[in-house]
Amino acid sequence: MAQIIVEAAAEGPVMASPEGLSFWGGVDAATGVVIDAHHPFHGRSLAGAVVLLPTSRGSCTGSGVLLELALGGNAPAALVFREAEDILTLGALIAGRMFQTPLAVLRLSAEDWDKLAQADHATISGRTLSAGDWSLDLEPQQAATLDLSEADRAMLDGAEGAAAKLAMEVICTMAAGQGARRLTDVTRAHIDGCIYASPANLTFARAMADMGARVRVPTTMNAISVDHANWREQGVPPRFGGPAQKLADAYVEMGARPSFTCAPYLLQDEPKVGEMIGWSESNAVIYANSILGARTVKHPDFMDLFIAITGRAPLSGVYLDAGRAARRAVHVDLPDTYDDALWPLLGWLAGRAAPDRIPLLTGLENTSPSPDDLKALCAAFGTTSAAPMLHVAGVTPEAAGALAPDADAMRIGAADLAGAWRQFNAGPAQVDLIAFGSPHFSAAECRALDAALAGRKRHADTAVIVTVGQNVLDEIRGEAVLTRLEASGVQIVPDICWCSISEPVFPPSARVLMTNSGKYAHYAPGLSGRSVRFGSLAECAEAAVTGRAPSNPPNWLTT
Repeated sequence: MAQIIVEAAAEGPVMASPEGLSFWGGVDAATGVVIDAHHPFHGRSLAGAVVLLPTSRGSCTGSGVLLELALGGNAPAALVFREAEDILTLGALIAGRMFQTPLAVLRLSAEDWDKLAQADHATISGRTLSAGDWSLDLEPQQAATLDLSEADRAMLDGAEGAAAKLAMEVICTMAAGQGARRLTDVTRAHIDGCIYASPANLTFARAMADMGARVRVPTTMNAISVDHANWREQGVPPRFGGPAQKLADAYVEMGARPSFTCAPYLLQDEPKVGEMIGWSESNAVIYANSILGARTVKHPDFMDLFIAITGRAPLSGVYLDAGRAARRAVHVDLPDTYDDALWPLLGWLAGRAAPDRIPLLTGLENTSPSPDDLKALCAAFGTTSAAPMLHVAGVTPEAAGALAPDADAMRIGAADLAGAWRQFNAGPAQVDLIAFGSPHFSAAECRALDAALAGRKRHADTAVIVTVGQNVLDEIRGEAVLTRLEASGVQIVPDICWCSISEPVFPPSARVLMTNSGKYAHYAPGLSGRSVRFGSLAECAEAAVTGRAPSNPPNWLTT
């Protein structure tokens, strides 16, 4: 198998990694330099290179980052995958189709991928891939014979306008790449592309709104990059705050609900078991599939809007029963005692153990994780795995019978958990910032933080910031939890999430941050340029008061 997924001529040095990469949080959109501190490419530029990855991973916003790289002239010359990949493929497709900046995307067999990975330089010309004396004939991706409804065909014919026509064309193209034979209705959508990851996000959204795009299913919106109502008072520069607000407003103009949360499962009327939905945002997708039993592929940014416009998605992947099977059993040697830090550590390790497939976690059957524990598990899993879901035996709704007959097995032990803790705690013990809310804090987490602080005030030199959705802000305000947290010196910021926060809301003077989020512990070194410490909610609360993180791992990791 040697397929051209997105056609374009290309030439450049070969950069190959056996580890997937999230472009959002992993690649600087302005330069193409890899900023993921945990990735083998860290510090290297992808610009102009023929980049080989098994697949992408992490955030759905990677498609927007790739589009910005393409528009700015800093994109790879080509992307070469050996497994199915949607996020970066869609970014390349949009770059060529809407903005005439084509970027080649290939998919090779494992054998050919390995051969190309040994080369120093490669060229793609027409339907030939060459590297030194070695060459390979490329086949165009075969268009799938889709069983389209009359409404689908009407949109393809332009009966519902240019925006719906473009949306349906892209959906059908992506369906071909996924091997889908028909489309499915979705009951709701969630937009991830409203994060101002780069000017390209606004360029795309404004073009679609001006084209007359309107959503046709109930559509919520992810966290945005500013506090929509207060960014001016917070000192955010207009050169950033203005475009970020315009991006959010463009999606509202297209009919999306201004929910501004990266945890849409915390809103009222969460999706039900078996419900077909069209969500983007990696943690939300993993939580919806794994914990709620709803069904959604991890749709890339831009695809989320196209699905919302049409109400249709390719019937593939985890929309289908077969696509939800676990292909790796990961047994967890559960410590005798543990605290809530277990779940993000475990999610991050489970993603590393199953970077390219859905796992079934065993050994946790006698645990009783809270919804917030499971939120932390799913979010951290999404930073290290490309899989759109996981199963937890005895906990998640589809775990029984989920293991595929040909599944293999791995194990996560005490040494692995301790090693992950050490990786997340490379920074100095003195902390300047406590970062809560990646994904957005729930009302229950706000109450837990209030209880842990017990009326104590934060250290004078340590800022404490909690990011939440407006729905949670309204709830804690009504319970006076907000008043008590603010009296302790905690700043509650709506609309923004830590993966999109920027100075001056992020304290410019802070050099070391501490978080209870495995997701943010992974992304923060690259996104913020700061040193990181990690711990449980209670440990973070103590650090907020004392200004210092624990020097040693918790006892449950060392006994």
